[in-house]
Amino acid sequence: MDKSCLETSVSTSTIKQEYPLKIGIVGLGAFGQFLAKAFQKQGHNVLGTSRSDYSEYCKDNGIDFFRDLNGLCEAQPDVLLVCSSILSTEDVVRGIPFHKLRPDTIIADVLSVKQFAKNLLLDVVPSGFGILCTHPMFGKFSGKNSWEGLRFVFDKVRISGNSAQQRKCEQFLNIFQDEGCQMVEMSCEEHDQYAAESQFITHTVARILSNMNLESTPIDTKGYETLMQLTINTVSHGSDLYDGLFLYNVNAIKQIEKIEKAFDTVKQNLFGKLRDTLRRQIEESDSIKTTRETVPSTQFLPLSERAFKDLSSFSAVPEQTSQTSFQRETEVHHATL
Repeated sequence: MDKSCLETSVSTSTIKQEYPLKIGIVGLGAFGQFLAKAFQKQGHNVLGTSRSDYSEYCKDNGIDFFRDLNGLCEAQPDVLLVCSSILSTEDVVRGIPFHKLRPDTIIADVLSVKQFAKNLLLDVVPSGFGILCTHPMFGKFSGKNSWEGLRFVFDKVRISGNSAQQRKCEQFLNIFQDEGCQMVEMSCEEHDQYAAESQFITHTVARILSNMNLESTPIDTKGYETLMQLTINTVSHGSDLYDGLFLYNVNAIKQIEKIEKAFDTVKQNLFGKLRDTLRRQIEESDSIKTTRETVPSTQFLPLSERAFKDLSSFSAVPEQTSQTSFQRETEVHHATL
């Protein structure tokens, strides 16, 4: 971050204490509550609404809870933060009663996909309102102890310069900087390209491992333990997040294709080495047979002629009595290559 940004953040720290923000959270689920704690910790007022009834939780934690968006907007927050799932965000945003908000209110989001969020907000949010697209690159597990050094990506899509709106925007961003986040300003388009190469791949690998039903063993390596923990943490987010990462990021399909191609390359290399080993054993089989009684064999593969009749069997997928639709689709796909 350049010097001017640092100076702005430092100056807003003083303003923040005198004029705390009123931050409205739409979607007080686990992540919304996770963020609310940091907002309150720094002296800001938190308001919230959600499809689920969190009135008791809010009462116990000093949050003003509203049964619906109308009540929350009538309270006129400075920042309205959308914390809904990717799949439900469009319905939520289109349901905001903007006429009940101050015309300079900042509408922000924390979605893991940014081009979709940006285009939606520009299409729906009236002119004059601020638009701030953000993505905390951490969650309730990775950020449970500290946000120090964790990345926070943001794009000031539409913020009026030299105005109260700009000051409120800097106050809001300063929350994350004061918590120790590494602030990364980049376009929504650039974010999605990077996110597909990192977050989506991480979730995809975790989903694959989850479907393998892996279990701990008495001789787990540290690497295996890391994979197990990755699977637990990632899959715990539920399918909505993963589905959203795929459906609403145009770069995700390319990554799926790259994963498939990479796995095929690894598999071909392994079976290629296996065929080379078998071929070498076949060539040496006659001489091995003549000395078999006096010299113990060091080969790990069977020496029977029957075992060598069809080397392609080592790279073939075993027949199964029943196939999943995914397996059938995969076979059709490969048959067309």
